[in-house]
Amino acid sequence: MSAFPRRDFVKGGLATALGVCAQRQGWSALPQETDRQRAVRGNPFVPGRGLCDPQVRVFDGRVYLYATHDYSPQSTHFRMDNWWVWHSDDLVHWEQVSILEPQQTFLRSPFTECWATDAATRAGKYYFYFSAGPKQIGVVEGPTPAGPWHDPLGKPLIAEGLTPVEERDPGILMDDDGSNYIVFGTWDYYIARLNDDMISLAEAPRLIKLDHKAGPYGEGKTDDKPFLHKRNGIYYLSWGCFYAMADNPYGPYTYKGSIVTPETTAADFQTTNIYRDRHGSFFQLHGQWYFACNDRSQKGSTPYFRNSILSYLHYRDNGEMAPILISSLGVGQYDAAAGPIQAEDFFRIEGGEVKERRGGGFEVRGLTDRSLLVYPKVRNVPVRAKLLVRYSNGGGGKGKVEIRETNASGKLLGHAAIPSTGDWNHYAELEVPLRSTAAELDLAFVLRGDGGELVRLDSWRLAGQQA
Repeated sequence: MSAFPRRDFVKGGLATALGVCAQRQGWSALPQETDRQRAVRGNPFVPGRGLCDPQVRVFDGRVYLYATHDYSPQSTHFRMDNWWVWHSDDLVHWEQVSILEPQQTFLRSPFTECWATDAATRAGKYYFYFSAGPKQIGVVEGPTPAGPWHDPLGKPLIAEGLTPVEERDPGILMDDDGSNYIVFGTWDYYIARLNDDMISLAEAPRLIKLDHKAGPYGEGKTDDKPFLHKRNGIYYLSWGCFYAMADNPYGPYTYKGSIVTPETTAADFQTTNIYRDRHGSFFQLHGQWYFACNDRSQKGSTPYFRNSILSYLHYRDNGEMAPILISSLGVGQYDAAAGPIQAEDFFRIEGGEVKERRGGGFEVRGLTDRSLLVYPKVRNVPVRAKLLVRYSNGGGGKGKVEIRETNASGKLLGHAAIPSTGDWNHYAELEVPLRSTAAELDLAFVLRGDGGELVRLDSWRLAGQQA
């Protein structure tokens, strides 16, 4: 897969030194960061705690993170004493809401190999799948995404020796037709459909066919950490930042490459091998796609004491995934001082879609009357700011854009008619003066008009108005 660099990418970012101290449940950053410091940081999104192997699920509109955690920056091997659940409403501020202790599972005693996890829901119950080291996969269930948890089996769901690979690193695919699948393994991956009870297998695990193997260790090898997700009828099998595509969950899968590239990784996130240990997951929230994965680039981290990061994820028109941008800004917040903000990097969309733009990159299309784009936590807003929107309007529709605070019914900050550019591939810049003196804004773009598609948005920026 060829690189598809972001137009606004700037190498560089924030690198924060983290002190650590031991606590009962692991390690945490000292001093504790304020909300403002955390927002400025962005990535890693829970720094200095050893939070890793992020499996993200969206249940009832709220984001839940099922994770392992490395015990200490002094560790010389993978020590993980329990499993964590965190949640967030904005992908910037995170709260720990549950801890699963090995004593609550079939293990029945303390255990230091609490490895990778995933979660699913069915019929009002929630299921938390976990690796007991590299040998067994268990499951607990609860009434909420955060538990309380109990082990309904009292034994592994997938026991050692069931397949020729290590029975670990479960990933759950909740398919559109109500079927649920579990994928697991190292180097080779096995898949099995789950019964409706979600705690038993409906079939013997099958080997997933992959046409080409490559990964962080070079040609001929994949990795551990398989994950499955689906978009527009295409199934994506990933191992860390590498992936393949198929038209059914069993495959065969066609290898595509890595979504992590040197060209789209900020200087302060570069490592000797940027592809290594990118255990992660893909998820969609408010119409936006994201990738969460491990990271060990920051000061204070080691191969056995890692962080997790988040990036926007965009799909090419042929279904392939474009390289992600890895930077300290992260997601769910924006810096007006950093230059143009790509329109496709929204936090929420209603009535529109991301498509490739001729000449490279992406744009937001299909924006009609009442379409909405939200960009919260825009900081470094200039005094007497004006919004400059790079757009095209090659249709016959006549419309305007309203810039409101927070949402479609929020305070009106400014508005402007959208002139024709003559062609959808010809871009112009629309100026919208804003009536606000705030240094930080939650911006909502609301489209008004008739005649179908009103505008296509490429990017936007904020500048100071002339006195």
